[in-house]
Amino acid sequence: MDYEPAIRLVVFILVFSVMASWELWAPRRALTISKKLRWFNNLSIIFFNIVLVRLVLPVLALDMAIQARQHEWGLLNNADLPHWLDIVITIIVLDITLYLQHVIFHAVPILWRLHMVHHADLDFDFTTGLRFHPIEIILSAVLKVAVVLIIGAPAVAVLIFELLLNSLAMFNHGNVRIPLRIDRLLRFWVVTPDMHRVHHSVIIRETNSNFGFNLSLWDRLCGTYRDQPVKGHNGMVIGLSQFRSAQKLNLSRLLILPFSGDPGKYPINRH
Repeated sequence: MDYEPAIRLVVFILVFSVMASWELWAPRRALTISKKLRWFNNLSIIFFNIVLVRLVLPVLALDMAIQARQHEWGLLNNADLPHWLDIVITIIVLDITLYLQHVIFHAVPILWRLHMVHHADLDFDFTTGLRFHPIEIILSAVLKVAVVLIIGAPAVAVLIFELLLNSLAMFNHGNVRIPLRIDRLLRFWVVTPDMHRVHHSVIIRETNSNFGFNLSLWDRLCGTYRDQPVKGHNGMVIGLSQFRSAQKLNLSRLLILPFSGDPGKYPINRH
């Protein structure tokens, strides 16, 4: 894994460039907030999170996978399965783990406060997919480390999953137009932008739906799938009803939002 940082950087730059160009060429909705302002805030918090995670966590998911392999920790390291099957199992287990994590962050009020930073974006584009509060990022990283240890995930599978996660998070938050027929086909396998955009509606029942990031299967199986927003994609309002001022959602405000902002009535267990 000597080239792992370079692989991550190349994939990130490639997907970032593709999504930025796609949004410029075929936008799904007209943006309501200055892209310059939003991108500065979103990209700043992304950079902040990368640095913080490297400083705070001595072991990340990929590191744990390597150590688990060396010490034969975890289920897959003690099972005689084909390597390709280990990879498939790892990707599926990590994906449903993050689906359940997402549901829990909507269900538990104190965790919802952290997750508000993601939902408080007043527009929806691919940078929204990487905008999370640092504490949420750390909690998610710790969870992934624990799951990787328990299942004994192969390092290559962890790297593939994390590349998929970051790439598809940008894709399914993209403000991009996809023909309806193609969107319908893609939804059988992955979360599309039109599917996930519903999750960013100010309407509570829509916010608490479509939790998946990668595979769309989990929402269908768990009864959290919602096909379309009630007001349509061009008529829906993005964000949270209690935060409607872009000027009050700068980087410093986003960092303290969980501790000072009104959580509203969005957590699932309030309904």
